Amino acid sequence: MAESRPLLDDLQASTPEVRLGLSRAGVQRVEKAIRLRWGGAEKLISSEIDCSVDLDPRQKGVHMSRFPEVFEEAIDEVVLEEAFLVEELAEHIARRIVARQSAGRAEVRIRARYPLARRTPVTGLATQEMIALVGIAAASEAGVRRIVGVEATGINACPCAQGLVRGQASERLLEAGFGEGAVERILELVPLATHNQRGRGTLYVGSDHPVNAEQLARIVEGSMSSPIYELLKRPDELFVVEHAHLQPRFVEDSVRIALQSALERYTELDDADFLLARQLNFETIHAHEVVAERHGTVGELRRELESGEPAPRHTELREWLGGTPEAEAVLGS
Repeated sequence: MAESRPLLDDLQASTPEVRLGLSRAGVQRVEKAIRLRWGGAEKLISSEIDCSVDLDPRQKGVHMSRFPEVFEEAIDEVVLEEAFLVEELAEHIARRIVARQSAGRAEVRIRARYPLARRTPVTGLATQEMIALVGIAAASEAGVRRIVGVEATGINACPCAQGLVRGQASERLLEAGFGEGAVERILELVPLATHNQRGRGTLYVGSDHPVNAEQLARIVEGSMSSPIYELLKRPDELFVVEHAHLQPRFVEDSVRIALQSALERYTELDDADFLLARQLNFETIHAHEVVAERHGTVGELRRELESGEPAPRHTELREWLGGTPEAEAVLGS
């Protein structure tokens, strides 16, 4: 029996009724286990992979089944080393997708959950803290651009509410007969109450220079009022609470500190490289969440920090990955 005509035709390669090109077409949240080599042994870590290509206005669709096929092939071939280079796997997949889909450009994003071994701050107990490793790669005939990133959790103590508490405490102490000097000394020594927000910080670096994901995680955690720990004894809990309340920070503070810390840690970054920091805090006295973000080329950020003048533009992640004419004009300026 002859195969039916629809099975013989490549429907995806046919001309669409509406001839418009698409910026993205692909698959999202494909769950895969990727292999990590650590100390001579291999272990599997869970990941989610997003992959998309641009689509020509003359092409009806992409071959969606080819995406998972390429994922499997790439995972079989690439074993990540202990430096957590998920961006290398993302690049490997992106290059294959461009060839397999006959696409002008492919973009791959991998997000993997990974446990970092830590010690609690006072008792020194061993604990594991989960971070997300993020690797992004965009491939085209012009080349490849890669991003390495992390998402880590911490705690922020609200400076605004703490300021209100400070003012109220000062009035009460003065009314109780304490002198102004004594009141100031008391308020310096005693951590003041405020509401706390568990926060999720994100930091991306786009560069050909080597960047260590664990160091990025430490930068993100350090940008918040305090890191948090899955395991806490009472002395550790006291340390975390006091540390956070002695270092209150807004989401905006966390973003700025993360970017400045990344620039100080990685002085070798080129002006054409890319940075993105985002802080999302889960409010405790409101039903909404609060967020802040800054992105741009390293050159844009350096010039703004040096001059104190706002940058005329903030290069976007997708713009940098794509190497668009607008981005290239900025990078060459």
